[in-house]
Amino acid sequence: MGEDVRVRAVVALAQAMAAAPTPRETWRAAARGARDALGGGFAALSVWEREAGRLRVLVNEGERAPGEEEFPADETYPVHQFPEITEFLHERWAGGGEPDAWVETAAADDPPAAPRPGYCHQRVAALRRRGRGCCVVAPIVLHGRAWGELYVARPAGAPVFDRADADFATVLASVVAAGIVQTERLEEVRTLAFTDPLTGLANRRAVDIRLDEALEEHRLTGAVVSLLVCDVNGLKQVNDTYGHEIGDRLLERFGCVLSRCGAMLPGALAARLGGDEFCLLSVGPTCDDVIRAATELCLLARELEYGDGVACGIASTGDPIGPVASARRLFRLADAAQYRAKAAGSRTPVVAGRDGEVLALAESAPARRGERRRFRGSRG
Repeated sequence: MGEDVRVRAVVALAQAMAAAPTPRETWRAAARGARDALGGGFAALSVWEREAGRLRVLVNEGERAPGEEEFPADETYPVHQFPEITEFLHERWAGGGEPDAWVETAAADDPPAAPRPGYCHQRVAALRRRGRGCCVVAPIVLHGRAWGELYVARPAGAPVFDRADADFATVLASVVAAGIVQTERLEEVRTLAFTDPLTGLANRRAVDIRLDEALEEHRLTGAVVSLLVCDVNGLKQVNDTYGHEIGDRLLERFGCVLSRCGAMLPGALAARLGGDEFCLLSVGPTCDDVIRAATELCLLARELEYGDGVACGIASTGDPIGPVASARRLFRLADAAQYRAKAAGSRTPVVAGRDGEVLALAESAPARRGERRRFRGSRG
């Protein structure tokens, strides 16, 4: 392969990874770009999970063997079966510089007549088992530590990778590492943008986006969309009596309880809207399912060390609440139901479609000065 061709391949790989919108697409772009650049038939990207002592395959790209999935859920290999990722690479780094890629072939001596760097019996066996003739393995290094590996293989009968291919694979692995770093930084930014820093739950921005998507799904398919809004009772008293550190602890503990109850509703989004206000957004489960989760939430909230339980309100398209044309309307209904629960000191959730006063309350003028607060919902 000519030098110009390889330069273009490196540029194409970097551009594809930079344009990938999600981590999965980044992994796929890395494997596909390396496969094409090296003239392989198959490529895989794996991460070294140190705490579990294993290599986990993130993506299999190209001519997959039976049983290989593009994005496998649980394809892992104990690191002790591939000692080069820890022992061989460590020795190479000890003298400084970056680790090099190496080539393995299905025709290799088993075991080799003479020891050679990077030899791995399991890789040779895997090549034969999957009908591949050779592979090149390139370590991926992030922040000075082994992150994982890039693996490219050719089918049996194809030309065997040579030293020049291994050197090029080392370059490609460096490009992949840079792309992964960029993806990780973008994910950190996304996490900060959509996560409440105190509780680790989703924030209001994340709820707004997901609720718009949910209501569009409701309009297209009739999927039930339910919104549970709740306030932690007694937070101000806790702050005044014990200090804000204890108040924050109460919010964190309640966030854990909300997450636990949200798990009763497949796919539900648990969020902190701000201050003492939280919500659960559910798409799919019935309103009765949401009521059961909310009832459990009310029970568990009363068992917390601080605070005085929680006031919960629910609005669901699965109940007779009239047309829901906007996120604002569902928020107003859930908020009105929550206000009713708080005003009445209710220990159980109030449901908009099952409480005669909630609909009227939601449609009334904004709360007068001196009342609790204007209903949430500035978005049309």
